[in-house]
Parts: sequence; C-alpha cells; structure tokens
Amino acid sequence: MTVEPASSAPSRSVPAPRTTAEPPAGAAAPVWTPPGGRGAWLAWSIGVSVYILAVIHRTSLGVAGLDAADRFGIGASALSTFSILQVLVYAAMQIPVGLLVDRFGPRRVLLLGVVLLSIGQLAFAFSSSFAPALVSRAVLGCGDAMTFISVLRLAARWFPAAKNPFVAQLTGLAGMGGNLITTVVLAQALHSEGWTPTFTVIALLGVGVFALVALFLREAPAGAAEVRPQGGERPRTGRQVRDCWREPGTRLGLWVHFTTQFPGNVFGLLWGLPYLVEAQGMSRAGAGYLLTLLVLCNMTAGFVFGRLLSRTARARMPIVFGVIGATALGWALVLAWPGGHPPMWLLVAIVAVMGGNGPASLVGLDYARARNPVERLGTASGIVNMGGFIGTMITLLGIGLLLDALSPEGAGEYSAEAFRWAFCWQFLPLAVGTLMILRLRRKVAATA
Repeated sequence: MTVEPASSAPSRSVPAPRTTAEPPAGAAAPVWTPPGGRGAWLAWSIGVSVYILAVIHRTSLGVAGLDAADRFGIGASALSTFSILQVLVYAAMQIPVGLLVDRFGPRRVLLLGVVLLSIGQLAFAFSSSFAPALVSRAVLGCGDAMTFISVLRLAARWFPAAKNPFVAQLTGLAGMGGNLITTVVLAQALHSEGWTPTFTVIALLGVGVFALVALFLREAPAGAAEVRPQGGERPRTGRQVRDCWREPGTRLGLWVHFTTQFPGNVFGLLWGLPYLVEAQGMSRAGAGYLLTLLVLCNMTAGFVFGRLLSRTARARMPIVFGVIGATALGWALVLAWPGGHPPMWLLVAIVAVMGGNGPASLVGLDYARARNPVERLGTASGIVNMGGFIGTMITLLGIGLLLDALSPEGAGEYSAEAFRWAFCWQFLPLAVGTLMILRLRRKVAATA
C-alpha cells in the first residue's frame, strides 16, 4: 500500500496535493508535504493495531482446521469452504472499501471493521454446526477487508511519499506479528482452554482496539492539505472504478498481488497444518514451529524488501520474479520427492521461501499508487488487494476438491500421495499470473 519512491520519476498522472487556502495573485500554489515524525508513527501505530487484530482473526482457522473438522463433522472440501468464503467476502469488499475510505476517511472505516471482526469471531466461538459458523466467517471477512487499505491511506496522509514503500512493508510486517500470535498463543490456547473460551477472548480484544481508535486516532496532521479530485468535483463511483482499472499500473499491481501472495496464504490460512501433520507425519507442535518460521521469514522479508523499495523502484520486478521463481522451484522439488516425504531441510526451505510471498505482493500496491492520483488511491489499492485473495480462494478450493477426489470415501485423513497431487494445483495460478505480469509489464513501460 505505497506510492512511488523518491528515487524514481513521479508519474504525470499524480497531481500534487493542494492546500485549502488560495495563494496570492501571481504566486505559485504551495505544495503541502506530510511531515512524518512522531505524530505520524503514533497515528500509524494506532491504525496498524486494527490490522494486527484482523490478521489474528483471519489466520485463527489456520491452527484450528483439524479442530473445526472434528467439531462440525466435515471433510476437506467443506473445511476449505470456511476460508474460501472468508477470502471471497474479503476480495469482493475491496473496491467498496476503497471507495468508502476515499469518501469517508480511514478512521470511520477502521471502527466499522473492528465491530464486524468482533461480531463474526464471537459468533464463531459459539457455533456448533456448519451453517452458522460459515456465516460468522463471512462477517469476519467483511471486517477484515476494511483494515489494510485504511491503514495504507492513513500512512499516505502522515508520511512523505518517499517513505511510503517502507511504511507499507512495515504494515505487512506488523500484520505478521498478529499471525505469530495466532501460531504461538492461539494454538496453545485451543489445546488447553478449548474452542469457545479461546475464540471468545479473541473477539473481546476488539473492545480495547475500538476504544483506542475512537479516542486517539487522527486521520491527518494539523494543517494538512485537503485532498480534492481534479476539477474540484468528486467523480461518480462507477467512473472512479473505471478510471482506476483503465490505468495499466493498477492491473499490473493486481496480477503481481495475485501471483505472489496466494501460496503462503493458502499454507498459512488452512492447508499448512494438515499437510505437515497428515502427509508428513509431524506432530502438531512440530508443524506449529514451521508455521511460526513462515511468519518470522515473512517479517524478515518485509523489512528487507521495504528497505530496497524505499531506495529504488528498480527493485520491484527482481523481487517479484525472484519470489515467484523460488516458490515454484521449491514446491516442484517438494512434490517431486520420491515417496512424497521430502526431508526436513527441504520443508524448512519451502516454508522460508513462502515467507517472501506476502511482502512481495505489496509491490503490486506500489505500482498502482505510483500511477493513480491521490484522490483515488483507496479505490486503486482495493482493486490490487483483490488479486492475492482471489488467487487464494481459487487455490483453497482446488486443493480441497482434489483431496476429496483422490481419497477413499469416508477416509479419516488424507495420504501423502493425495496431498502431493492436490498441491500441484498451485502451478496453474502461478503460470497464469506470471504470463499476465509479463504482458502488462510491457504495457506499463510503454505508457511511462
């Protein structure tokens, strides 16, 4: 969720923000620059606390997948429906949320997101059958959708443009802190305290976060320039979306996000724990350590990529293709290993590689923000942010259906061979996304 770094030429389509005061006759209009500093970091910290909470809610099913299958008496395809619906709602809400952020500001949207997250998780805590639990995950996905774009828009108002790539990566890194809480704390709490108490406590965390945002968050620093659309009038919703989509940088950003994010998402959200436990024979504790490694590698990659992107925009495509290539090669080695049981060092390696998936996906937001004017950054970010979650949804569904199709009816668990073939599904969206990136990359270069 970033804008063009200072080291690259600014896009002609991005007008400088204007102040609300009229300049003297014959004088050049002053250009207002966000000050950064302690106030900016305070505002960002309050906003990012909502995103951390959202990631905890989002990834909670990743360590509770086997418990959910037992609680609701469902198989792999039905289990994947939880994450698919949650991701589907998240993706579908990205454009509406972007429009809401552009129109009403990030503070109100963040408050609404906290309310929906808490309601959805509380309902999930007390659900004892499949249908109510499914509805609760949909509500949770709606609340989750309102957080990331809001934090990025908040950062764009508080920080200078050159700092935005680094702040965006820090936002993703902070979100991974929420994922770390899930894999370490939530997994243990489920084992010791049980389903309902664990998810109830998570839901009630929203009360404190709501109060923090309501009482202390300011959307912009004192004296901030008013963001006005070109021509002074706000475009209609349909036109706003069309203008964003017609910009090749927005479409390139969407496909970058699509291709880089979904492998790590699928592994962390749902299928990582079952794969490691049922296909590789690891204990839940051992699988939890690898999921924790995924989060730590994600945080490390986010910091490194953020530093690179804040120095030069030329690092974008090397990061994107490096992560895509390493992910594809890593899974090819894991899935081709004789007997379907790769050695531990290779499992550690593929988990470490997938740690770069989330940070690399944020490069897509850099492309969109460098090519869109400030008054439609929320909408452009929403379009791009759909990409990875659409890829996640397609892959979650494909793996779940293949696991059920490749396993005997009524089987209590899935074999290593079934997981091997089901996980091959990942290569289809990887190939499609890579081809689209290559195609749109040339188009963006031609219009630069």
